Amino acid sequence: MEAIAKLNNVPTSPRKMRLVADMIRGERVNRALNILKFDSKHGSARLEKLLLSAIANWQQKNEDADLEEADLYVKTIFVDSGRMLKRLRPAPQGRAHRIRKRSNHVTIVVDSLQAVDHTAEINQEQDNNE
Repeated sequence: MEAIAKLNNVPTSPRKMRLVADMIRGERVNRALNILKFDSKHGSARLEKLLLSAIANWQQKNEDADLEEADLYVKTIFVDSGRMLKRLRPAPQGRAHRIRKRSNHVTIVVDSLQAVDHTAEINQEQDNNE
């Protein structure tokens, strides 16, 4: 059973946030939290908080399951561009340059490795029966 957490309108450019998101994609949750905790990039603190939220969402969905035995991992994480604030900066000789202040939306999906193994076993049994 997977759990989803979303973070909208983060005032960081999507390109900078994708650098951090790429580091934890496919990693186990404990390792991903360690990576984010000790990374010096600006977006890592926000992604760490979002990952903790996704873990809490998973616990809400699976109250009977134990978190340590579940062996959670980051199934998917993607960063989309959000709204763009447009500002003007004065330039020489009476001109103006446009400044684009970008933001992003982050979506993270956490799933249990046991659930993946279980579905793989079911698919394998179905193939053997056919």
